[in-house]
Amino acid sequence: MASAGPQPAPGAEPPQPSFLGNLHPAFDTANDATAVLSGSGTVIGWTQSAQDLLGYRAAEVVGRSAAFLLATAEDPVRVAGIAERCRAGAGWTGIGEVRRRDGRRTEVDLRVSASFQLDGREAFLVSARERRAERAVGQSVLDAFLTSSPIGMAVMDPQLRCVWVNDTLERIGGIPREQRLGRRMSELLPGLEADAIETLMRRVLDTGVPVMDYEYRGWSWADPHRQRAYSTSFFPLTDGEGAVTGICYMVTDVTDRWKAQQRLALVNDAGASIGSTLDVMRTAQELADFAVPRFADLVFVDLLEPVARPGEPGLWPGDPGHAPPVVFATPLSGRGAVRTNAASSRPRMRRAAMNSVREGVPEAVCRIGDPVDFLPPPYDARFLVEGEPVLIPVLESLSRLLTVEQPARAERIREFGLHSLIVVPMRARDTVLGLTTFMRSVNKVPFEPDDVLPARELVARAAVSVDNARRYTREHAAALTLQRSLLPHTLPGGMALDVASLYLPADAKDGVGGDWFDVIPLSGARVALVVGDVVGHGISAAATMGRLRTAVHTLADMDLPPDELLAHLDDLVLRLSEEEPEGGASGMTVLGATCLYAIYDPVTQRCTMARAGHPPPAVVSPDGRVSFPELPPGPPLGLGGMPFETAEIDLPEGSLIALYTNGLIEGRDRDPELGMSRLGGALSQRGLPLDALCDSVVEQLLPAPQPDDVALLLARTHELSAEHVVSWEVPSDPAAVAGVRSRTARLLRSWGLEELETTTELIVSELVTNAVRYATGPIRLRLLRQSVLICEVSDTSSTSPRLRHARTTDEGGRGLFLVAQLTRRWGTRYTPEGKVIWTEQDLPRTGG
Repeated sequence: MASAGPQPAPGAEPPQPSFLGNLHPAFDTANDATAVLSGSGTVIGWTQSAQDLLGYRAAEVVGRSAAFLLATAEDPVRVAGIAERCRAGAGWTGIGEVRRRDGRRTEVDLRVSASFQLDGREAFLVSARERRAERAVGQSVLDAFLTSSPIGMAVMDPQLRCVWVNDTLERIGGIPREQRLGRRMSELLPGLEADAIETLMRRVLDTGVPVMDYEYRGWSWADPHRQRAYSTSFFPLTDGEGAVTGICYMVTDVTDRWKAQQRLALVNDAGASIGSTLDVMRTAQELADFAVPRFADLVFVDLLEPVARPGEPGLWPGDPGHAPPVVFATPLSGRGAVRTNAASSRPRMRRAAMNSVREGVPEAVCRIGDPVDFLPPPYDARFLVEGEPVLIPVLESLSRLLTVEQPARAERIREFGLHSLIVVPMRARDTVLGLTTFMRSVNKVPFEPDDVLPARELVARAAVSVDNARRYTREHAAALTLQRSLLPHTLPGGMALDVASLYLPADAKDGVGGDWFDVIPLSGARVALVVGDVVGHGISAAATMGRLRTAVHTLADMDLPPDELLAHLDDLVLRLSEEEPEGGASGMTVLGATCLYAIYDPVTQRCTMARAGHPPPAVVSPDGRVSFPELPPGPPLGLGGMPFETAEIDLPEGSLIALYTNGLIEGRDRDPELGMSRLGGALSQRGLPLDALCDSVVEQLLPAPQPDDVALLLARTHELSAEHVVSWEVPSDPAAVAGVRSRTARLLRSWGLEELETTTELIVSELVTNAVRYATGPIRLRLLRQSVLICEVSDTSSTSPRLRHARTTDEGGRGLFLVAQLTRRWGTRYTPEGKVIWTEQDLPRTGG
């Protein structure tokens, strides 16, 4: 061995590095040229890195004295001092000049380890690095490199027994040097992937190929509960014939880097696992399920009552009849304020989710849905609004505090060994949502400050999903309430139809749509059947549906035929779209709507229909045959400029007609034609009441939640027989009025409606007299008895009578005014031949 430059006195303690942080980033010992010298200075091991530095192959160096590698004359006295120092276990670091194989001289940093035994003889590990200006470091660092380097180093013999170890490796592993020397890693550290590491070292011995940066997980004897990460490299040591005679082993503690990667992966994975649904409670449970056991052994998610039970945001209800203890607007943005009724007010929360490494979560005092009031200090609402996460690494002090205030919780802490805690307020978009508590028990490693950031990130991600779910649930409930309030609560089919309906909202993901149906009584015992669908979901679709349904009612009162009614409805949709401000800020634009309007006349048993972009109805005849009538298609509402056409079909008594929206026959992967075929099969079931048939049809066609609303309207037809309908031709002669009144009186007596005889005679007299006086052509009187008494007078005139309020001095003009007062309602409808003036009277009540 040889040396150059200043060196410490033999036996002196090696200096400790004082500025490792100033080392150049490239100061990496993994690439040092390394050799093993015998006690006499003969080279007995030569590595590839040494060959790369000096150019000599192992066969040219091993077995020769290392003195020929020095570029300066050997100093026997200094060499002996260095050897003595290394035999004392101190090691040596200095500067030397070596000669390359091509004759060039190179100044290097030399490091000599403490002596060790290799195959029964004394040996030294020597490493060298070419000295460059930018890598110049303090001499104290170089002197302490081998013994106190930030990189742990060891030399293993061919049997993988440790023959030398530096101070850093001793500190990293926590195993004293005396216990390491002469023993294999698998004998010392059976839990540190020792078998896999020894397999790698054997491969290096067999192949002579180094292994670089192999990472593994383990524990230190000094801290057996905390997992750590290490990066290791293995270099072969070769003899003069090139045979590998040992292993140089280097290890670096990369726990901080590994933990940072783990925390980043934890937060990234949370994004894929939390928030898969738009359900508040389910989202909270996803947070608890994700964090156990990856981050904590026990997790509680407690939400404010208005969040756990979606209602008015930002309100914590107090006791019934009292003002709410806390109300805040937008506290996180600084624009709002917190107002409390009491300085120590505690918000009312409920347990939304929990999970534990122990089955059944026995550590919990409160179960899911129970009210909770436990908060860490400072025990008030301001912590939720403004507070930062609370870290309590050791729960002993909190446990003692809870013994007085919360004895049950204190007992659970002691019973299950809960020893560390992090509490994070859950906030999102200027809204306080609740609180999440992480605790450890089985995992003996307490939470540390570095764990607060991932806990905060997990809760922040979950908070956004919880707030999304809360907002959606509130809007969905409002839209559903609005839609149900706008749908008909009763279906007045009268004596003409037996009616049943079913409305099924879309699943929670897609929200409430704009489907609707209606049954509207018309004059002359006729009944209108309506079904429609507004494109879109949410409150705007439901509100638009309500506007269209109201418009249909208004137009139906005008007794318009189906094609004219749809034309007027189309004009309305166009006007609604034109009224929308540019950009559609109000969200009420009708992007598209379909409708089918049908009128059934129980006297003629004929149904007149028209549709605007809507699926055709299904008709089941009395003998069970199913058909879908070919109706003129008609464009969807809102296109404008295109006509609608009507079609008529006969519906014998006992026929079933089904009106529906496309959600019943279409789906994400379903063909509408196949859906119509399945609908026909479901409708052909016999012997079921209409309500049960509705349920059965929907169950068969939609076994799972659907992406669109479903409306189904079933109507079974009845005939209004001759016993309930009488009509007469009336001569166009004023003298005929008296005879008509007499026939009307006799008819009412035969129907048992004597109570209505006087008023009906007056009504008939007035209507017939007006027809005789102002109309031309045939006049017909028709009386119908069903749930009301209907009186109709038809003529060929298209002029509608006008209700007048006569003055006291007028001799006439009171006829229609009296008719309006004596009837429940009256009106005029137009026919291709002229018009019909009709009235309705309530039937007298019978029995007690």
